[in-house]
Amino acid sequence: MSVDAVLSRIAEIRTQIDALRGGTATAAAGGSSPEATSGAFADALATATGTATGAATTGTAAGTAATDTATRTPATSVDAGRGTLATGSGATGSDVVEDAKKYLGVPYVFGGTTRSGMDCSGLVQTVFKDLGVTMPRVVPDQADMGVPVGSLKDAKPGDLIVPKGEQHIVIYVGDGKVLHAPRPGKDVRIVDNWYKDSDIATIRRIVPSEAAAPAATRSVPAAGAAQSVTDLQTAALLSAMRGNAA
Repeated sequence: MSVDAVLSRIAEIRTQIDALRGGTATAAAGGSSPEATSGAFADALATATGTATGAATTGTAAGTAATDTATRTPATSVDAGRGTLATGSGATGSDVVEDAKKYLGVPYVFGGTTRSGMDCSGLVQTVFKDLGVTMPRVVPDQADMGVPVGSLKDAKPGDLIVPKGEQHIVIYVGDGKVLHAPRPGKDVRIVDNWYKDSDIATIRRIVPSEAAAPAATRSVPAAGAAQSVTDLQTAALLSAMRGNAA
């Protein structure tokens, strides 16, 4: 491409940017997006300096990949799974505690999962079902779900505590207390946690302990900033052309 052609192309691109800054999408602008404009400058610069266009293409592809990664929606699920949080329902640990409190006073019934009676794992399964999260039925399987919590000091409301032997399961409600369905003759209740770390097989977090922060919005550079970038690109291009001419 000749110097005159490069300068002509620069003038065309600057006209397009001026149209975009004024909020006008005209036929003269060719419907070009800022990304396309940036790519055109890269091509013009590569042509003037003798740089292979593959580098510019690679840079554009990398930028596109980065944008896709930043805007991709994280995978969500309403099924409890091993090594992952069930985020699909939007429930948090606090929701687990509040829902479990609805069952205070329900009598212990082995194998039960209703207000007529429930056992410890039936209570856990029912609470998560209320919140739209699918959980296994029995303690050993429930003890495999979610992500592990290191110790009692790291436990958050809504976490599940399973003692060694995996014959019982309780819901941590915070402040050193747990909610559970104890045994025949008792009802669902909140009591002081009597387990020590040495007594515990695992502590599991099934849903996030807190609501997820709002996704960051993608910012669009101001028109003035875009013009500054254009000026710098033009200066770099002209400098490279002068260097080649010398």
